Amino acid sequence: MEQIDTLINARWVIPVEPARTVLDHHSVAIRDGRIVAVLPTDEAHRTYQADHVRELDSHAVIPGLINAHTHAAMNLMRGIADDLPLMTWLQEHIFPAEQAHVSPEFCQDGVEAAVAEMLAGGVTCFNDMYFFPEVTARVTTQAGMRLSAGMILIDFPTAYADKPEEYIEKGLALHDAWRGDPLVTTAFAPHAPYTVGEERLTHVATLAAELDCPVHIHVHETADEVNQSIATTGERPLARLEACGLLSPGFIAAHMTQVTETEIERLAATGSHILHCPEANMKLASGFCPVQQLLDAGVNVALGTDGVASNNDLDMFGEMRSAALIGKAVAGDAAAVDADTALAMATINGARALGIDGHTGSLTAGKAADITAVDLGALECQPVYNPVSQLVYSAGRHHVSDVWVAGRQLVHHGDLLTLDRDRILNRLHAWRDKLLPNA
Repeated sequence: MEQIDTLINARWVIPVEPARTVLDHHSVAIRDGRIVAVLPTDEAHRTYQADHVRELDSHAVIPGLINAHTHAAMNLMRGIADDLPLMTWLQEHIFPAEQAHVSPEFCQDGVEAAVAEMLAGGVTCFNDMYFFPEVTARVTTQAGMRLSAGMILIDFPTAYADKPEEYIEKGLALHDAWRGDPLVTTAFAPHAPYTVGEERLTHVATLAAELDCPVHIHVHETADEVNQSIATTGERPLARLEACGLLSPGFIAAHMTQVTETEIERLAATGSHILHCPEANMKLASGFCPVQQLLDAGVNVALGTDGVASNNDLDMFGEMRSAALIGKAVAGDAAAVDADTALAMATINGARALGIDGHTGSLTAGKAADITAVDLGALECQPVYNPVSQLVYSAGRHHVSDVWVAGRQLVHHGDLLTLDRDRILNRLHAWRDKLLPNA
């Protein structure tokens, strides 16, 4: 028998690749952090001798979820300014609170809370845009989680940097420091076309091409954003970004609730990606991304939560359900954004957007063993006719029992193995007292 590190025996294995595949009574064999094979359980018992065996008789085993758009440190701002339109929320509440409080300590505690929440909810990788990304990378890797760290850029001074050149300098230092790390990749993260000038966006496009890094940016989040751009420049933001040389297979645009057929054609032709955040878009009344129309045109659409200050959670199961339901309503078609599509958006599509689909995003031999186990044995998940539908429409993050990243178990029976939940709660309570005047 062949020796391996871990054997996961599950009622269902849903590999995502090949698409629309459900494997009954299958197992995932893991050695040295990678998937060796996905095979029938009875064959696995004959083939492998494992140091650790996990029996998951009522579970669906899926690729670890990928939260493709986050501001992790903003976990400290959960609920700080609810029920407000985007620009009021941002300019009158979030920016002032950040100016008063953001620091390395703020990011340390906020990111740790976000990582704990995401891991417990089956997320194994997230794509972040926020200040002090060096802190985010350190906290995330200490917990054992995967990260796309944003090299943040914004035109005005903050606690992180005084001028655009300093943001870029610090971003390049981040890229160099983490280059080659097995858990961390980097992406340029200019905040938005209304907070970063075109000269700097053109510079980012040049640097991104030289370093082969994605560019992660908020685009067409609201109608007001688009209208203001037209009023001041005569062009829609996406056209300005294309003129800067940004639209490409490395371009990942968050939100895109306002999009024309011509823009969809340009996004598809350039290989650009969309990061769909349905619940944040609804909460801020930003609009609705036409997901099925984008998918039909060949645009890759991934799924994210946004930060908890505008959501108010990092629940990717909730985002899958919302994406599927809203996608049907927007398309006027009950078959639009079906359950398999929603699961793909939360896994392999996110990996494609981040350029890491060769390493994660599906349960495929040779890829990293980033795995989430979801218990479908609960009353509210029974009976099971189609486990993928159950995952998207019935299950929730509280049904996640186990999580592995690169073969290392980080959640076992719902318990966090690399983070201290009580200490994180104490820090959250302390920050609430500091931030209360901004609420």
